[in-house]
Amino acid sequence: TQPSVSQVIADLELAIGVSLLDRSPRGVTPTIYGNALMKGGTAAFDDLRQTIKEIEFLANPTRGEVRIGCPETVAALMMPIVEQLSRRYPGIVLHVFDVAAPTLDLPQLRDRTIDLALIRIAGPPSSHRYGDDLDVEVLLNDETRIVVGKNSPWARRRKIDLAELAGEPWILPPENSLNSTVVMEAFRVRGLGAPKISLVTYSVQLRAKLVTAGRHVTVFPRALLRLYADDMSLKELPIDLPPTEWPIALVTLKNRMTNPVVQLFVKQVRETFKGLATGLE
Repeated sequence: TQPSVSQVIADLELAIGVSLLDRSPRGVTPTIYGNALMKGGTAAFDDLRQTIKEIEFLANPTRGEVRIGCPETVAALMMPIVEQLSRRYPGIVLHVFDVAAPTLDLPQLRDRTIDLALIRIAGPPSSHRYGDDLDVEVLLNDETRIVVGKNSPWARRRKIDLAELAGEPWILPPENSLNSTVVMEAFRVRGLGAPKISLVTYSVQLRAKLVTAGRHVTVFPRALLRLYADDMSLKELPIDLPPTEWPIALVTLKNRMTNPVVQLFVKQVRETFKGLATGLE
C-alpha cells in the first residue's frame, strides 16, 4: 500500500541522512541521492541474484539461464553453440534478445537485463566510444561476400566482373549497414552507378529464400555462409569487395559477478568462434 511504501522511503531517508525524493504538485522525482541509491541498488541486487544462481548451479550444474543480446545475423551463428550446450547441459535455457548494431551502445548490459552481447561492429573497437565499464573481446573478423542461389546462372560462372551485376535485382540491408556500405563503395570505386535494388531488409531468411528462388543477388557475412551455404542452397560469387574490418565481438559488463552458467556459455562461444575463425583464414 502507499502508506507502507512511504514509510519504507522515510526509514531509508532517516538511515541515510538525505532526501531521496523531490515531492511537488506535479509528482515525485528522485533527487541526486535517490538516483545514486538506485544505481548502486541495481548492482547490489544483481550481485545477489547472481549469487543465488551460483548456489543453484552448485546444487544442480545442469540447470540455469543465460540472457544474450545479439542482432539477427549473429543469432544465426549460434546454432552450433546451442547444440553443444543443450547436449552437455540439457537443463540450461538460453534467452536471445535483439539488440542494435553496429555500435557498442548497449544499455541492456548496463541495466543488467542481459548477461552479455554478441554483436557485429563497424571497424575496430578502438574506433567506438563505449566507456570504460565494458569489456569488448573480438572473436573473429568477418567480411562481406556477394551471394546468389545455387541454381542462378551466375553460380556457374568462374569469373564475374562486378559491372555485370549492376542491372541485376539486388537485395540489400538498410543503407546505414556495413554490408550495404561495402557494396556501394565497391561500385563507386569501379566508377559504376549504384546497383538496382529491389528489396531492402535485414532478414536473413527472406534474403536467402528470394535469392534461392530466382535471379536476385544479395550479400551475406562469410561466417554465415560457412555454416549455412549448403543448407540454404547459396553460392558465393568470385568477386572481391573492398576490405573492411567487421569484427564480431563478445561484450560484457566489467566487474559484474557472473554466474557459472554464463561462464559455461562464454566458454562455448569462444570455442565455436575459434573454429569459425580458423575456417575463414
